[in-house]
Amino acid sequence: MMKRNLVVIGLAVLLSACGFQLRGTGSTEFALKEVNLQARNAYGETLKQLRQVLDNSGVNVHVGAPYKLDLIREQETQRTASYTGNARSAEYELTTSLDYEIRGAKNLLLLSDKLEVQSTHVQDDNNLIGSDQEAAQVRQEMRRALVQQLSMRLQQITPAQLEQLQQEAEAKAQAEAEAAAAARRAEQESAPLQSPIQLPIKQ
Repeated sequence: MMKRNLVVIGLAVLLSACGFQLRGTGSTEFALKEVNLQARNAYGETLKQLRQVLDNSGVNVHVGAPYKLDLIREQETQRTASYTGNARSAEYELTTSLDYEIRGAKNLLLLSDKLEVQSTHVQDDNNLIGSDQEAAQVRQEMRRALVQQLSMRLQQITPAQLEQLQQEAEAKAQAEAEAAAAARRAEQESAPLQSPIQLPIKQ
């Protein structure tokens, strides 16, 4: 049986039972009305669930959107949390993390962040198949919680905030380009002049 799952997992189950994302409740509102959604794993379950949340919330997901939400990296790890009397692993702590970023015009990075959820599951050496099924179920619940966290983050972002971030990113990029150009000019000006090669004159 599943024991000591974190509160965030309980929240994910509750939200799922209330019709969160997969059926859509219409209660989730986003100020950002269009976005280009991409991920390294284009067929991954996280991308599918997030796209469904956005679609159900009236967000137009398409390639030509002015802002791109990119799911950079999703990782699943586990470590032993406790042991049985004979020192065999009995309980594992599972962690799922997601790195994401939002880019604007000229592919400039506007913001990036990382989300993480954790839970535990019991490993029963006498019922390995059941333990594996339990672990898979916990992973599914953790993914739903991860998608919920990300959707809540996105709800807080407005087009005005992204426009401000775009202006700051462009100013930063321009300043870096000007600094690099100035460094190149300084390097060229400080380089020693080479005397022209003189060929011997035949008598």
